[in-house]
Amino acid sequence: MFEPEMSSTAVTIRLENVTQRFRVIQERPDTLRELFSKFFRHQSSYHDFDAVKNVSLEVPPGQMLGIVGRNGSGKSTLLKVIAGVYRPTAGTVEVHGTLAPLIELGAGFHHELTGRENILLNGLLMGYSKREMLEREQRIIDFAEIGDFIDSPVKQYSSGMYMRLAFSVATEVDPQILVIDEILAVGDAGFQQKCFERIRNFKSAGKTIVLVTHDMSQIEEHCDRAILIEKGSIMADGPAAEVAELYRSSIALEVVGAH
Repeated sequence: MFEPEMSSTAVTIRLENVTQRFRVIQERPDTLRELFSKFFRHQSSYHDFDAVKNVSLEVPPGQMLGIVGRNGSGKSTLLKVIAGVYRPTAGTVEVHGTLAPLIELGAGFHHELTGRENILLNGLLMGYSKREMLEREQRIIDFAEIGDFIDSPVKQYSSGMYMRLAFSVATEVDPQILVIDEILAVGDAGFQQKCFERIRNFKSAGKTIVLVTHDMSQIEEHCDRAILIEKGSIMADGPAAEVAELYRSSIALEVVGAH
């Protein structure tokens, strides 16, 4: 079960024996009618797939945790469990403090609304008043660097513009926890550096950051600690540079084995 709460505890994120299971249908019906027919007659062929398996994890305030692993290893699923997007099939998730997720481009934005309108909407959803968000609005716009597009519907935004505005909003509402899944990969190098400077300020203020990325240089430069995920399980947990090197070595061995 998911249990968000405020606390003065020395741990901001705690997972205990968490499993996230999905049901995978193995056959593809030709029509929607056939799908429903098979479902209600219990004729569908499926199997259960554990994207995250019995994971226990604690993250203290002020730590930046990197999550690395191959595509399909369970990294993004684990991040969504932490963010409360998924309720785990088994185990317990505790999140102490407000959390801002940067998980998917455009998530949390209403595509028909303008960037300015989405700033207000996101703030209200985070519990801020209209007055409080209007006080933050110009700082958000200045950081995002999207110019006159702030008054255009976000459905017209490029992926980079989405990322700029999403990151700016998420960090300006001052969460205790920030979770990021590859979203910074779509930004240009200059803006990425600006984002990581803000992330460093977050860390120094005692906030917690969880980052999923395939960029080992980001893990080594910015993270204090990293975990390596394989087939839904934590295979390594330690200093960021050591786990990054272990991941590189595993990829290298896989490449050699393929030849």
